[in-house]
Amino acid sequence: MQHATPAAPAVRETLERLLASETFGRSERARKLLRYLVEREQAGEADRLKGFSIAMDVFGRDGDFDPSTDAVVRVQAGRLRELLQHYFANEGIAEPVRIAIPRGGYVPSYELNAIRLPAGEQPAIVAPGLPEEPASAQSAPLMSPAASAAPGPSLTRHLLFFWGAIAVVIAMLGVLILRQGGDVLLGGGDAASAVETGAATGSIASPPVETLPLIYIATKASGPEAARVAASLRTGLAGFDTIDFIGRDADGTHDPAADATSFVFDILPGPAPSDVTIELQNVATGRVLLSRNLTAEDSAPDAVEDSIANILTSTIPASGPIYGYIEQSGIGTGLTECLALNDRYYLDQSAATHEAAYRCLEKLANQGAKSSLVYSELASLHLETVTDHYAYPSGATIEQAMSFAHRAVQIGPTSPYAHRAYGYLNSRLGNTDEAIRWMRKAHELNPYDLGMAAAYGYGLIFAGRYSEGTPIMAHAVETFSGHPTWWDYGLFVGAFMLGDTRQAAIASESLRTTATKSHYLAARLIGAKAAGRDQLAGQLADELVAKFPKFAANPRATFVDRKYPADLTDRLVEALRAAGLGNAS
Repeated sequence: MQHATPAAPAVRETLERLLASETFGRSERARKLLRYLVEREQAGEADRLKGFSIAMDVFGRDGDFDPSTDAVVRVQAGRLRELLQHYFANEGIAEPVRIAIPRGGYVPSYELNAIRLPAGEQPAIVAPGLPEEPASAQSAPLMSPAASAAPGPSLTRHLLFFWGAIAVVIAMLGVLILRQGGDVLLGGGDAASAVETGAATGSIASPPVETLPLIYIATKASGPEAARVAASLRTGLAGFDTIDFIGRDADGTHDPAADATSFVFDILPGPAPSDVTIELQNVATGRVLLSRNLTAEDSAPDAVEDSIANILTSTIPASGPIYGYIEQSGIGTGLTECLALNDRYYLDQSAATHEAAYRCLEKLANQGAKSSLVYSELASLHLETVTDHYAYPSGATIEQAMSFAHRAVQIGPTSPYAHRAYGYLNSRLGNTDEAIRWMRKAHELNPYDLGMAAAYGYGLIFAGRYSEGTPIMAHAVETFSGHPTWWDYGLFVGAFMLGDTRQAAIASESLRTTATKSHYLAARLIGAKAAGRDQLAGQLADELVAKFPKFAANPRATFVDRKYPADLTDRLVEALRAAGLGNAS
């Protein structure tokens, strides 16, 4: 690279080609920003290229613009830098002038591209403020009339650059075809999907196996409502184990290599004066995964935490759109794939989904995984093998499950998932005080994750503290509609023990999607009988006898084995007998 200042005409010609390129064709904001920066600098107004003036002149902000809360200039400048790097590495590899926006400011810099210069020839450099001297054909600057008057070597040189550029493009296409498995060109997949996958992955190398999605925040709205939403969002995101949260606002300085699995929460002005809109989008492709408008009521001091908890619980865990997008785009890591399988098990709770999740996490553990999530989820799955008698892994023991949970807490001493797993194991072992202590800590570590609230409420209920746990459980179930079925079972038990037959019946009806658990069928039977649906109750009783004869013959043994409180066991056995389950004892 020749570190010299190119003449103004060469800069302008490069700018026009750059703005008309395919790289910049899809980003109007980047084109507008680049033209503004270059033209102002070329006009001698480099000292005006500050964030405030750019925000007003390019992005239409008014005099109240505050760069500390509105990151539009930093974000767009960062994206512009990335586009420039991409252009000069691909389409513009043979450009005579390279344009860059150095970090730490917005004043463009220009450099002559050494790859364009023939051996022994140097560009004519005009010192700023001095008149240009006539140039001979031998010393003419690039792109000057004199240079074009010598067609022989110039044509040869341009042809060499042309074929060189073609070779680079062909090589890049070859890499893309290999990365996509040839699906696009060979007709083995959906073209539109492959295009978006290519946009998301680009030429990025495969991420490390334990990499999690990166999450940023970009605050683009002002006012007390937006400030409360941003503060709650920041606090809530910091507590989730399933992502890596970047604490600062998105400013364009993030790692482009991670953009495929990077996402940003934009906090935007809403349709009404006091409304705030939250949008979640992928950094690489710009695809919007969520758009939620919060009214002034939703963002009020006494409501904003619940509003944000609902949004985060539905988006950040493995059941949410972030993990769904990663899976659909084929850009998952080993850990994200395992967490998605783990979530699928808790929604389905079958032997097949249990084994798939277990094997995936087990493979990571055998490779020496450093993420506490691997061991916390293995602990819970291992205990499920013991209590629900799954075939895999063979010879599962409670001691091994506790070993996994202990390892999770060692690696992640502030991990809500690790604390929840330890609490869950203690609950199933009948150590109620320890169970509640660990689950309460998990909830305190991230009160914005309704999953942790549900686990705490569940622990309280199965410790016999129904009046404390049921309201927590009910709040979690009502706030987040996409919850797993174990939440409904916990709510059924709590409402049943508090004598709220209506709520118990509603909760039990939600268990109909999971027919592989004896206690779920038992809950549905009790709920149907309480609701006066005798025909359904008879069908469910027959189904229990057919599918779970051992349970039907002696449900008390199952409840005792699961360490249910004595009063809960007695009430459930009595209700099953009244519902027509043989001679429930």
